[in-house]
Amino acid sequence: MRYSLFDGQRDLILLIARVLLMILFVLSGWAKLTGFEGTVGYMTSLGAPAPMLAAAVAVCMEFIVGILLILGFYTRPLAFLFALFVLGTALLGHPFWNMVDPERAANMTQFLKNLSICGGLLALAVSGPGRFSVDGR
Repeated sequence: MRYSLFDGQRDLILLIARVLLMILFVLSGWAKLTGFEGTVGYMTSLGAPAPMLAAAVAVCMEFIVGILLILGFYTRPLAFLFALFVLGTALLGHPFWNMVDPERAANMTQFLKNLSICGGLLALAVSGPGRFSVDGR
């Protein structure tokens, strides 16, 4: 039998992980929702196809799905879906390979940050939300 230092705290750590992974997105999603016209304009500036639809998807994913993941509701499939969303935003929003410094360096950092978040989301998709969640009840 394997024993880990964190075995007794697993559920609490998963709750903290869900909150920490999603707080950025919930706050960003709220800003996108309350400034929706600006969000559409930003999507247009990125060259996103169907900017209004892209803005609506961003709001739904970041704000609504972000809250659902904090609550631990349908955690495994939503965490996987969110990982795909974050990968898509990295590719669309931070194409550092098309840029020159200093813009290139800043966007490469943002791109790699998104990949790191994807890793956390995939780990959450595999581990599940833990006991302190809607799914855990």
